[in-house]
Amino acid sequence: MTVSIKQVREFLLRLQDDICAAAVSLEPGSEFSRDEWERTEGGGGISRILEGGEVFERAGVGFSDVRGSQLPPSASQRRPELAGLPFRAMGVSVVIHPRNPYAPTSHANLRFFSATEGESSGTWWFGGGFDLTPFYGFEEDAVSWHQHASAACELLDPGAYARYKKWCDEYFYLAHRNEARGIGGIFFDDLNEPDFDRCFRFVRETGNRYVQAYFPIVERRHAMPYGEREREFQLYRRGRYVEFNLVYDRGTLFGLQSRGRTESILMSMPPEVKWRYNWQPQSDSPEASLYKDFLPARDWLGESAND
Repeated sequence: MTVSIKQVREFLLRLQDDICAAAVSLEPGSEFSRDEWERTEGGGGISRILEGGEVFERAGVGFSDVRGSQLPPSASQRRPELAGLPFRAMGVSVVIHPRNPYAPTSHANLRFFSATEGESSGTWWFGGGFDLTPFYGFEEDAVSWHQHASAACELLDPGAYARYKKWCDEYFYLAHRNEARGIGGIFFDDLNEPDFDRCFRFVRETGNRYVQAYFPIVERRHAMPYGEREREFQLYRRGRYVEFNLVYDRGTLFGLQSRGRTESILMSMPPEVKWRYNWQPQSDSPEASLYKDFLPARDWLGESAND
């Protein structure tokens, strides 16, 4: 078995291009800024940002390929035997915040780690996934999102979707709020079985499925009329996104612990956000429906099959 870091890098750069192109197709006349950066300890990356659009208030699509003398705690926590070894880590990280409250925020991340710097290594693994954070839920969107997630997992093994959906529901959970961040998707880490070829094929399909799943949802929702009430709720719920990223997100922690570029790490933050003290939605309101009908973990595909 040959582990080709070159192929992984080429795929991630192509995926960054594809995601940016899909966003621009919904935002006529827009373009992503391109910020290439280098890291003192080794490696660098490309941060691409679209801000202030009519459809996308902020869209960040970052590529990084960094090296270091020892794995930081966030990366070696699940593999303590690798603590202190040199590493190479590359990935694409995506967070998109549409302007319209009816269009959901989305996140995707695909990454590859190697505990040595060679072109081939026996100590490697993939991680990542994608998840959706609506403010006003639509069952049609939730079902289609999870259909794409399930289809990606079919390339790995028959039980992968159930495992990775559960992992996503558990990972993107704000324990201090006792609520989920959104409606989930799939999340995986430490993936290096059964072999590099199948893992890499699954990772490629996950990236492609993210594009196929998310942008049609935005296309359906971005022109829906909304008012101050919906905007205020969107800004309030964005606060949960910030809380998760700063308290729990392993990617953010890895970037900061490995002395990554702060601007690129925090480009995932929404451009506007509000916190309100002890706010509660009115009962039977559209806002209450998010908490009641969408944030609790659900078997979206099983329920839709029974309809």
